[in-house]
Amino acid sequence: MSAPVDVNVRWSHVGLNCLDQKATEEFYTRWFGFGRARVVEADGSRVVFLRSGPVYLELFPTDSAPAFDTVKDGPDNPGAARHLAFQVDDVDAFLAAAGGELEITLGPLSFDEFIPGWRTVWVRDPDGVVIEVSQGYTDQSAQELRTYA
Repeated sequence: MSAPVDVNVRWSHVGLNCLDQKATEEFYTRWFGFGRARVVEADGSRVVFLRSGPVYLELFPTDSAPAFDTVKDGPDNPGAARHLAFQVDDVDAFLAAAGGELEITLGPLSFDEFIPGWRTVWVRDPDGVVIEVSQGYTDQSAQELRTYA
């Protein structure tokens, strides 16, 4: 594997197409702690940037039909994002706080055979984007990673 190019690249954002921009903004604000960071209006269209810590979502309006249905942990279509993911301290507490208001597409499932305490549930946003919510994920050690070519 080649060394990364040293040009100070940083994560920026994910752009999401929204049938109902307001509903999508409310979803990410309510359930994942995002807030408006910027609104840009150009060519009769409004683009809303949401921020949570260093993570940004860019919401674009659209009236196009979905290209495919999203199920379980997300689409397996090449070139499509499978899902967005967020960490919480406790998946069950997150779901209890949601009070049945989130559409679960898969889970909750435990992945103790990979990482003790790793637990995940997948939900869908207003536009069908699958969102993974998990607890307990940890990276492998450098020694463990060296065993993979």
